[in-house]
Amino acid sequence: MALFTEAEHFGAGVALRSVTDWAHYNHGYTSNILNTPATDSLAYARSSPIHFAEGLDDPLLMPHGMVDLNVQFQDIVRLGQRLIELGKKDWEIALYPVEGHGFQEPSSWTDQYLRILKLFETHIRP
Repeated sequence: MALFTEAEHFGAGVALRSVTDWAHYNHGYTSNILNTPATDSLAYARSSPIHFAEGLDDPLLMPHGMVDLNVQFQDIVRLGQRLIELGKKDWEIALYPVEGHGFQEPSSWTDQYLRILKLFETHIRP
């Protein structure tokens, strides 16, 4: 969300297994904070990154496990589609086919953090 709304403060960013649209997240959890999409659609729109995707100007990496039972994989795919529709170019979804929300495989952790390091060294490091 910060990279979409305050890009001038960053240079690059990483969204780890992120909720991109609160209306598609765990309603039991979210409704305690935002009510429901039917009763408070404005709160959902104001707090969901997918509604601010046009603000992306800096490189963005989005690592996500494909068997994530917390933040569903299709959530990040929807954001990816939105970025395509907006013509955004410098973003990537890193797919981890065997991972859930909390990565388990050492190879996945290593790959994820090597990607993050490369992104930051390329775009943030002086």
